[in-house]
Amino acid sequence: MTAALTLISHHLCPYVQRAAIALLEKGVPFERVYIDLANKPDWFLKISPLGKVPLLRISQGDEEAVLFESTVICEYLEETQPGAKLHLADPLRRARHRGWMEFGSTILSDLWVYETTQDAETLETKRKILKTKFAAVEAELGDGPYFAGTDFSLVDAVFAPIFRYFDVFDTISDMGIFDGLPRVAAWRKALAARPSVKAAVTEDYPQRLMDFLKKHDAALLRTGKAAAWLTVRDRRRLLFSTDPV
Repeated sequence: MTAALTLISHHLCPYVQRAAIALLEKGVPFERVYIDLANKPDWFLKISPLGKVPLLRISQGDEEAVLFESTVICEYLEETQPGAKLHLADPLRRARHRGWMEFGSTILSDLWVYETTQDAETLETKRKILKTKFAAVEAELGDGPYFAGTDFSLVDAVFAPIFRYFDVFDTISDMGIFDGLPRVAAWRKALAARPSVKAAVTEDYPQRLMDFLKKHDAALLRTGKAAAWLTVRDRRRLLFSTDPV
């Protein structure tokens, strides 16, 4: 009996995107349910031990299981679903890939501060950290177009949502994080063109992210040309609105 899969999601969550990309690469049918993390429904809290997304609900007949944590979900899909293999066969290279997936998670932690801080000095500190980390990635990359060469892998699924942030950030202010990193730049471009990466978010993702930045009065919005994004109306909404993003 084929299991029915449901991915519990949030529109902006990069960890959800990892799982969505893996499902799309596998060609596995799945349903997607979005929740508001600022107003979590009771049914979600009952099945999410950490109160976080993504969750993968696996229904088979009268039985249901729930997986949490994006890495666990991706590993499960790799082990149980047909379609493209997203892990390398060689154990050593596969282990190294897992290490770079964790490295990508540290970048996401830095990005959280980068996009939410209201302090210009903190923003600059994180910019330097991100530039250093992407320089380490540059040294690891080969001829591409993907992390492992011609084969798309779970490392690509981890980094695609990271680069997606910068597709929006760069329209606000180019902070030079990818300057002098041609392999990273080429990898970013290749991932952006991948159908599974495109389909991992809704079409209104850029506006949702912009609204999130405005909601947090992010320092990023006050860099260079970015100040033009904050109109008088925006500032009033930031000051008086209590609606969650």
